[in-house]
Amino acid sequence: MTTLDHSNVRRLALGVLMPGFVGTELPDWLDALLRSGLGGVCLFAHNVDSLDQVAALTSAIYAANPMAIVSIDEEGGDVSRLHQRDGSPFPGNAVLGRIDDVTVTRSVGRAVGAELASVGIHLTLAPDADVNSDPNNPVIGVRSFGADPQLVAAHTTAWIQGVQRAGVAACAKHFPGHGDTSSDSHLTEPVVTADAQLLARREFVPFEAAIAAGVKTIMTSHIRVPALDPDVAATFSPAILGELLRGQMKFDGVIVTDALDMVGASGERGIPAAAVAAVAAGSDLLCLGSNNAEAELHAVADALTTAVTAGRLPVERLASAHRRSLWLARWMADQRLDDVRRVDSQPDPPLSVARVAASFTLSDHARHTLATGSQQLHWVEIEPQQNVAIGTTPFGPFYEGGAVPRLIVPVGARHVPDDFRAEPGVLTVIVGRELHRDEGARRAATDVASKAKASGGNAVVVDMGFVNSDEVDIATFGASRLVGQALIELLDGSI
Repeated sequence: MTTLDHSNVRRLALGVLMPGFVGTELPDWLDALLRSGLGGVCLFAHNVDSLDQVAALTSAIYAANPMAIVSIDEEGGDVSRLHQRDGSPFPGNAVLGRIDDVTVTRSVGRAVGAELASVGIHLTLAPDADVNSDPNNPVIGVRSFGADPQLVAAHTTAWIQGVQRAGVAACAKHFPGHGDTSSDSHLTEPVVTADAQLLARREFVPFEAAIAAGVKTIMTSHIRVPALDPDVAATFSPAILGELLRGQMKFDGVIVTDALDMVGASGERGIPAAAVAAVAAGSDLLCLGSNNAEAELHAVADALTTAVTAGRLPVERLASAHRRSLWLARWMADQRLDDVRRVDSQPDPPLSVARVAASFTLSDHARHTLATGSQQLHWVEIEPQQNVAIGTTPFGPFYEGGAVPRLIVPVGARHVPDDFRAEPGVLTVIVGRELHRDEGARRAATDVASKAKASGGNAVVVDMGFVNSDEVDIATFGASRLVGQALIELLDGSI
């Protein structure tokens, strides 16, 4: 039985924390906490300057604590922390779901894992196992493999198999399913109104498949599901994490929280109180956020320690969370010993741009336009509204060395200049994301197309999100650099 000695309880508390920090080198205060038993570190885009720099950073982390868990939110598509500055070389889940070849998905998962392992990262907070059942979902969209539970389950399984074959633990998210929400848990607490039977037929299916595939971790979501627990969000629900995930679904791996700095988790009570509630409900490893200061970490550790000594958090629950987190850390340490061997065994070649382009949907107008042969292209970017999960990253074809927009219609100023014209014979390519969710962006795209055609040119509207509109000519279902490259080569006749 675990004792209530203060120093022992605080050691357990530190061991379940996985904060983020700002900077590309390990701060002295974080080094000291790692040496004192801090469970791990979650890396974000602001921690990444280059792959060599990340490798040096993870080496410093392991020097401070060889049992540290180093994680990153690397989904291999629109959400990419290693490639947030230059755009991901991988297609993303929605494209993989449309290609619908589990061998390809497994290969992409393995390639993502191989790259992470090469820089010393052995937990990726992916794949997204949500069923994208609400086309207006503002935060999942192309991060999902699709809207069919069985398809999502098959590709979730394949991606997990691939990434874990590379020695990187996978994390199926966002349990019990974030796809049927109309709001973003980064900004509020979404509510899923589906009944228990529908949840079992739809949301649970990919997570059950992930468990059967041996996924090492599952991430909670800060969403409220009244059919499962009418009172609290999943991250803080013993009914959802204990009775459902541990009991009915028999998951025995590590339960990781989504970031506790999100409004849906800590908006009114703060991160320390959210941390206590999450551990009490059954969470094992607490992702605290992207920019946690030293004082904040001490406050969270203090809150957990005080909750135990005050009898509000059973010490055995905290000890159990610590044991599971340490089990994951040991597995990761074992994988690091095999990294050299894995680097010598490279994964399959990346997915070709031609196969990515073949997954796009094209209107009759787009097919006719492409059939006319090569044309001079003028690009217009309808700047997408920033998604908190995606962050600031090159949008589709507009990566460095890619397409250069002649016109950018920014967020907050959806006005097309009155004198905008297109030259006769020029194809104006208007690129946006989920235009149906942004009326100003939709109107701007329509206005650009009308002016281009009126001045003797032609135009196609490209949507790089999950499309829910008949006004789109080309739908790509993703905006990673690879998808952007496929769009460029499709339109310039290279493929």
